[in-house]
Amino acid sequence: MEEQVVAGAGILPGAKRRRRHRQRLAGGAEAGEGARLPGALGESAAVERCLEALVFGGVQEAGEAELLQRLRGPSQQLDGVISGNLLKGDSSDSEDEAQDNFPLSKKPAWVDDDDEIKEKIDMTHRYRKDMMKSDAEKSLTKEKLQIRLQEQFQRAMGGVPSWAQRGKKKTKKDDSGDEDDDDLLCKTGNFVSISESLPKGILQMKNCLNANNERPSDAKLTTVQFHPSAQVIMTAGLDQSVSLFQVDGKTNPKIQSIHLENFPVHKACFSTDGERVIATSTRNKMFYVYDMMGGNIIPVNQIRGMQEKFVKDFEVSPDGSFLLFTGTSGYIHLLSMKTMELIGSMKINGRAVASNFTPDGSKIYTNSGEGEVFIWDVKSRRCINKFTDEGCLHGRCLALSKNGQYVACGSSSGVVNVYTSDTCLQETNPKPVRAIMNLVTAATSLAFNSTTEILAVASNKADEAVKLVHIPSFTVFSNFPVFRRKVIYLTQSMDFSPRSGFFCIGNNKGKALLYRLKHYSDF
Repeated sequence: MEEQVVAGAGILPGAKRRRRHRQRLAGGAEAGEGARLPGALGESAAVERCLEALVFGGVQEAGEAELLQRLRGPSQQLDGVISGNLLKGDSSDSEDEAQDNFPLSKKPAWVDDDDEIKEKIDMTHRYRKDMMKSDAEKSLTKEKLQIRLQEQFQRAMGGVPSWAQRGKKKTKKDDSGDEDDDDLLCKTGNFVSISESLPKGILQMKNCLNANNERPSDAKLTTVQFHPSAQVIMTAGLDQSVSLFQVDGKTNPKIQSIHLENFPVHKACFSTDGERVIATSTRNKMFYVYDMMGGNIIPVNQIRGMQEKFVKDFEVSPDGSFLLFTGTSGYIHLLSMKTMELIGSMKINGRAVASNFTPDGSKIYTNSGEGEVFIWDVKSRRCINKFTDEGCLHGRCLALSKNGQYVACGSSSGVVNVYTSDTCLQETNPKPVRAIMNLVTAATSLAFNSTTEILAVASNKADEAVKLVHIPSFTVFSNFPVFRRKVIYLTQSMDFSPRSGFFCIGNNKGKALLYRLKHYSDF
């Protein structure tokens, strides 16, 4: 019994407590949100109401500020600034306060002294060395280099372009924005650079004193040729003399002159090393070799195995090993340059009118009087291909470009066909890249410049019959020769200097006309 009473007494107080707790909860539900909840539940409910008001916009503007301030805490409050936006109020005070809190500019962390030094541009680079005026200009600042580029551009264009002159004039602003477009066209900046290739249309050139002014010839000049390594030009002609002149474009002083008795010179040519001169006559089986280093004139009377009554036209191989004579009855003869002995002879169908070596000296092109071109291998002396010059009835001259890309064939009708070397080696009826028809009389002289940007074509059958053709556009430069100024007369020979800085024409009046090509800065 006692145990039951004690157990009952322990159960009753617990039941009472539970009943009181259920009454409190029920009373809180009836009282609603105003009833005071326990600490943990009350805090969580307050946070939920704040978040709901923030997400769904259930509070006014002042309430938002108060809510954000309460969420951030007192330490993160900003005076009048919330998330970088100014609150309503005194705008001037707020702006000043915002500028104080967020400064517009900051000082750099550190300054590199090298940035203050003007950067120097190396002018000895192969792309910029042509713009050097002296050896002292091995480096220039960017500003000076830009001025130099502008000067070079104006020289190439013949002055300030019209669009640049228009940009200097003040124009009335237009709502359509046309003025902005003009300003953009006038400000090239770094988007336009000077092209190193020769432009077509007008060739910038200057007339110089005649190359043989100190010793003019009283007879026709048959040869003008520049020395392969020195700034020297050679002239030769029917006055039986060979002369050398220093080329400076101003006085062109004479170096020396030799006289060959009873030997009107048909052609003279430097050896590849520039130490000797080979000269042939109009109707003579003998030719001379002039050793300039030793001062000796060596006559070569008879070549064993070469049955020719006279020798006139010849070519020197680019490597200086061979001498090629154009004979009669279609024969061409290959001689050793060292011993002047015959190595071998080759024969074509018809009459050989012109021959030339390829730049590497491995092949020979021979033009025939019947309009066919033969290609020979020098080592084996075998014909490796033969092709027909398109539209040619009688071939007259032949020239190969210095880079080995083009072959030019001149005909008696004045047409000069330009072919690519690949098509000449592979086809028997190749199509020319361009047919140059600016001559109305027979083409007798052809010459490429060193950069293969100019092809000079000429005829000795008419006065002023010289044209300079731009490559690769194959258009004629319109300002040469100068119209209404008859100075060239009949062109007998022509040549470009080793780096195309000068161009020379030998005429039938005994004058070596000299021209300075301004696009090229070197001799």
